[in-house]
Amino acid sequence: MDKWRHSKGIVMVTIGAALWGISGTMAGRLFQYNAVSTEWLVTVRLLCSGGLFLLLALMNKESRGQVLAIWKNKRDALNIFLFGFVGMLGVQYTYFASIATGNAAVATLLQYLAPFFITLYLVMKNRSFPTRKEIFAVFLALFGTFLLMTNGTIKGFSVSGVSIMWGILSGVTLAFYTLHSSHFIQRYRPSVIIGWGMLIGGLALSVLHPPWEVEMKHWTVSTPATIGFIILLGTFLAFYLYLSSLKYISPQESSLLGCTEPLVAVVSSLLWLHVPFGSFQVIGAICVIVMVILLSLKKKQARVRASDDAHIV
Repeated sequence: MDKWRHSKGIVMVTIGAALWGISGTMAGRLFQYNAVSTEWLVTVRLLCSGGLFLLLALMNKESRGQVLAIWKNKRDALNIFLFGFVGMLGVQYTYFASIATGNAAVATLLQYLAPFFITLYLVMKNRSFPTRKEIFAVFLALFGTFLLMTNGTIKGFSVSGVSIMWGILSGVTLAFYTLHSSHFIQRYRPSVIIGWGMLIGGLALSVLHPPWEVEMKHWTVSTPATIGFIILLGTFLAFYLYLSSLKYISPQESSLLGCTEPLVAVVSSLLWLHVPFGSFQVIGAICVIVMVILLSLKKKQARVRASDDAHIV
């Protein structure tokens, strides 16, 4: 029975990570062929998924009372606002902006630099000298990023500089997202935190770009289905499967299996969008993934917890 539950958790987190990877490629298709606005897609994605998560929380007896209770504590209210505005909105917008100006494969891999930024932050905060494993992981992160950007040549970038900038910012904001969530993750159900975070981020972006102002060209029959996939499967279901998998497997296992996301993003971008991906970029992708695995296997509990949550996007 325990073995079956463990296998169930592995399947759930793997499917969730794969859905994240595919949704990034589908977003790239919308940007490339339908000229969808990045702001509009992020706004609609956050508002719809956030609403669904809060509805899910209201349907659960354990989390129902927490939906409004989180706003009764001033400190928690401030933290959830920062989590939604800086963390959730920050990571979602920078990630999709990186896809829009580049491609889903490189954007996803650059976002996976989050554990690297978390490690640097914790080393500086704790004023501790990095271990050999951490130093090697930092080298892999920098070397892998260089190969992803240049495909092994210093003559120019293989991906636009703007896309690289957004991708690196996505990793930075994901690091903030992960670290800041520790302020309340032990006291509130994940569905409450993620639901409010998404809704706050969506409402904040709605001020600049209301969801009813649709900016899209070349609308086709498949366009609504693609948008629906990104919102329902690539966001809500992917998050739900990940959170549910934690009942059956450890956060460390889920973090390692989360590496399915960049792999799926690369493969789906190659096959579906025919995105060029050079041999040196493949090596760079492997370096980034190995870096994530190394940092996920660290023994220090605080750092492990940070790395374990780093792929939740």
